[in-house]
Amino acid sequence: MNKVLDAISDKLLPLANKLGSNRYLGILRDAFMLAFPLTMFGSIVVVITNLPFFDDSTKTMLTGLLGSGQNATMSIMTVFVTFGIGYYLSQSYDVEGIFGGAVSFASFLLLTPFYVTLDNGKSVSGVLSLDRLGAKGMFLGMIVAFLAAEIYCRTTKKGWQIKMPDSVPPAVAKSFAALIPAILTLSVFLLVNAAVTGILKTNLHDVIYEVIQAPLVGLGSSIWATLIAIFFIQFLWFFGLHGQILVNSVMDPIWNTLMLDNLEAYKDGSHLPHIISKPFMETFTVGLGGSGMTLAVVIIMAFVLKKKLYRDVGRLALGAGIFNVNEPVIFGLPIVLNATILIPWVLAPIIVTAFNYSVMAVGLVPAPTGVSVPWTVPVFFSGMLATNSILGGILQIIDMFIVGFLWYPFLRVLDKQPDSAL
Repeated sequence: MNKVLDAISDKLLPLANKLGSNRYLGILRDAFMLAFPLTMFGSIVVVITNLPFFDDSTKTMLTGLLGSGQNATMSIMTVFVTFGIGYYLSQSYDVEGIFGGAVSFASFLLLTPFYVTLDNGKSVSGVLSLDRLGAKGMFLGMIVAFLAAEIYCRTTKKGWQIKMPDSVPPAVAKSFAALIPAILTLSVFLLVNAAVTGILKTNLHDVIYEVIQAPLVGLGSSIWATLIAIFFIQFLWFFGLHGQILVNSVMDPIWNTLMLDNLEAYKDGSHLPHIISKPFMETFTVGLGGSGMTLAVVIIMAFVLKKKLYRDVGRLALGAGIFNVNEPVIFGLPIVLNATILIPWVLAPIIVTAFNYSVMAVGLVPAPTGVSVPWTVPVFFSGMLATNSILGGILQIIDMFIVGFLWYPFLRVLDKQPDSAL
């Protein structure tokens, strides 16, 4: 068994390292993290304005008073992501990041229609639709931001700049240095927009949404794609690779888009369109003790197993595990390269996620509303916040019992092994 694991590790490590060090995936992750504090603020506002014990008139009043807190953050998440991509990609090329971010965002706006079509078919010009700055514009925003930043950086690197004398203040010199690359970059996207609107009689937002975003979101919202993603998260972690970072770098744009769709529906009082979303993945997977849902495992180790080694590791890991930090148990048990517990480590999250999806699909527990809950919020409380229902917290407790039931026989095997086998 060890020879098989070593062979897999030898093949897997180089691939995972390449994926983990990929410039564009790392920048995409950093751009979403740039938006994280803002979306968290928006989520808090949504929770406050929709507390379950408020009547409809109170919720309407609070939404009128505080609703801009959500509109100015979560509803325009694509704004922050496009700026973040331009900023971090420019920095990775040793180019002034602030101008790269501004050019990327402006390039996105050049492709965004400045009109809204009303229900009666009439159009109002000179306005931006929130959904194009949020969920519907997410994939176009990411594509344009990467392309714009690449053009801007490559133009800058070629030396196509206006260089000012040393006596000119630095801020002024940097602005003039960015002038030619910015004009060239923005001109490209202005011409693209002119071609799409003039020839195709549409806009690139709708084209990208129909051709790329809608199919990808449909795929990412399926339970099968989600279970495959969870399998790879667990499998990579088993070899000591941060599966959450590697897999989420690919899946986060889809899960965040699903989250924004749910939030818009929740605000409007409509049926939530998705079960799978970013809050679902964080609350009902990571929110149960970290990657692998290990809080129940830590409790069993701390209070049920007999070997002092495991009891000590369990008790040391319990405090961190309550806040969903589980590196102490991953490397302290250890879970990494421990063939004895490979089966529950991989299968428990898959089984629990399928169970959670099923009970939400049949309506026993409400789906997450789209509110972003910090992944460090303890179990039960995070479930309530994510679903705006106590049933979400109860489901997390049931999940922990399932995880404990699946893990217990394997932990007993570990507990009975002689010390020489550890």
